[in-house]
Amino acid sequence: MQKKRWGMMIDLRRCIGCHTCSVACKVEHEVPLGCYRTWVKQIEKGRYPYVRKAFLPIVCNHCERPICCTVCPVKATYQRPEDGIVMINPHRCIGCRYCMAACPYNVRFVSPRYNIIEKCDFCQRRVDNDQLPACVEACPTKAITFGDLRDSNSEISRLVATSPVHVIKPEMGTYPQAFYVEMEVDIVTAK
Repeated sequence: MQKKRWGMMIDLRRCIGCHTCSVACKVEHEVPLGCYRTWVKQIEKGRYPYVRKAFLPIVCNHCERPICCTVCPVKATYQRPEDGIVMINPHRCIGCRYCMAACPYNVRFVSPRYNIIEKCDFCQRRVDNDQLPACVEACPTKAITFGDLRDSNSEISRLVATSPVHVIKPEMGTYPQAFYVEMEVDIVTAK
């Protein structure tokens, strides 16, 4: 039985599209140029002259039912039983890309350094040392909240319970643990 269930909530009303979360992630994990564990999708909405930009930070959803884990032929992708974080064991990964094809959220990439798959891991090393993920700590507008969803007294539990939260692609049945406030459907489906 899991003791904790880590989750993330991103308040799109606060996100200004500054990419500080992406930069913090790249620095923390030494992510190579052109690759991203976390990024900010930018969408233009409306028609000229009434155009506005919307921003959608993208992270691994650390799903409750991760499809990526079931398709990995060598079990390199797995879910930590103690807290639900979906991880990739770099020593087992053979770079077959099955997990990339299975993930409905397109959050994985092939590392050009090692030819294996990488993705957001909620900064598990930091979390294991009672620190926040780098993106959460760096966000200048405090748009990202992280915590234990099983702890009813945690900030994230209170916010998820009282805010109009949405997940990306709920129809997939994966039960994402990354929640968004004020997410418009057309933002998610925009190319």
